[in-house]
Amino acid sequence: MTTATDTDTDTDTAAGAERAAAEADAAAHARKTSPRSDLRQSLGWIALGIATTIGSLRMDRLERQDINPYTVPGLLPGLLGVVFVFFGLLLLYRSWRRLVASPYAHSAVTGNDRTEFRRIGTVLALCIGFAAGLVGHGLAFWLATALFVTVSIAVLQFAERSARNQRLRGLAFALTVGLATGVVITYVFQELFLVHLP
Repeated sequence: MTTATDTDTDTDTAAGAERAAAEADAAAHARKTSPRSDLRQSLGWIALGIATTIGSLRMDRLERQDINPYTVPGLLPGLLGVVFVFFGLLLLYRSWRRLVASPYAHSAVTGNDRTEFRRIGTVLALCIGFAAGLVGHGLAFWLATALFVTVSIAVLQFAERSARNQRLRGLAFALTVGLATGVVITYVFQELFLVHLP
């Protein structure tokens, strides 16, 4: 026999489930970038990939020095350029499908877009700081790389780690990944690819 209390409990449970689903949908919608923003970014990645690939193809292959084909200058940038183009095309396809599905989607810059622009600017500043400020100025390459990766992870995860009250854990994670990356990259390039690092 069902009582009024059981009915109220079932109603509360169903309402709670609906509320949780609505909150999840709202959070997913807030994370989405606009299709037009994705379209612009995909074109940027494709252009960067094409430019990188062309630049790598124009590099001197050092054939006269009998260089191993797997260590020729431009091989890695060329592969990265192809990867940029591939993922840019995937992003272009996804954004095109979203635009076709909802051609009148709101295209104004949202708070999420502004956050994304800020993150891109931060990443660019970190990369330029690494290339212009750390590499070739007296620091060993492994140490410069470790500093760059550690600071990048710590800065980009700061808000998320702060919200979870995990700043120290986040810093320890960034330091561990940074040191491992510096050592591994230096070993791979110097010992396996025989690339002289600054």
